Amino acid sequence: MNDRNETLASNLRDLRSWNKLTLEQVAERIGVTRQAVAKWESGERAPDLNNCAALAELYHVTLDDLVRHDRAKTGVGVPPKGKHMFGLVTVGERGQIVIPKRAREIFGIRPGDQLMLLGDEGRENRGLALVDPKVFLANVEALERAFRRKGGEEA
Repeated sequence: MNDRNETLASNLRDLRSWNKLTLEQVAERIGVTRQAVAKWESGERAPDLNNCAALAELYHVTLDDLVRHDRAKTGVGVPPKGKHMFGLVTVGERGQIVIPKRAREIFGIRPGDQLMLLGDEGRENRGLALVDPKVFLANVEALERAFRRKGGEEA
């Protein structure tokens, strides 16, 4: 078995486990036999392109991540579609960080763009997030409207 087949087999096993599905349930949902799914997960065979696409849709991951994501290299499982982990960044002496090129490309971040920096000091959810300020403000305004409507109903 080659490395790519082992990566795919490992991803299929992990995704089925994380989604709490049996071999039979996966087989039924994509229209194949339980034995076919078992062979894919063991690395004995690889699913064809149509079945890979069906599996990616079932598990809500990209086809590329299903086939290529390597948990051994990243330390994390296959990310859900549209979610990314770009790796570690180093904080410079003045607090600056460099946003990885792939992240800048995906999110269209250009020199001079402004980003909103949010933080959570909570013990379990401690962290920072960078957000497009327009998106952030639109969400704040939507929340304000919802609270006003809710307040108006109770008055």
